[in-house]
Amino acid sequence: MSRKTRVRFAPSPTGPLHIGGVRTALYNYLFSKQQNGDFILRIEDTDSTRFVPGAEAYIQEAFDWLGLPYDESPAKGGKFGPYRQSERKDIYKKYVHKLLDEGKAY
Repeated sequence: MSRKTRVRFAPSPTGPLHIGGVRTALYNYLFSKQQNGDFILRIEDTDSTRFVPGAEAYIQEAFDWLGLPYDESPAKGGKFGPYRQSERKDIYKKYVHKLLDEGKAY
């Protein structure tokens, strides 16, 4: 049984997308498509001290301008969401407690 390739690009909404981020996004996009996989945009928004209002929308607009369509994102959704890190805390908390209860984390 083969599994579908899933590749993510996860910028922080701390300002404009810079050229290094664009390069990484392009590489991930091309790799995912070469593998007939999915390209996912996930927003790493847990650093609230550096959060810039409007940066997430700017990042999505940059992807549109670059012609890099993502298959899943905060705006587009998908079956593996949510796609903002801050919205996944309850998911992570559940597994942290499970690992602690099983003695697999400290």
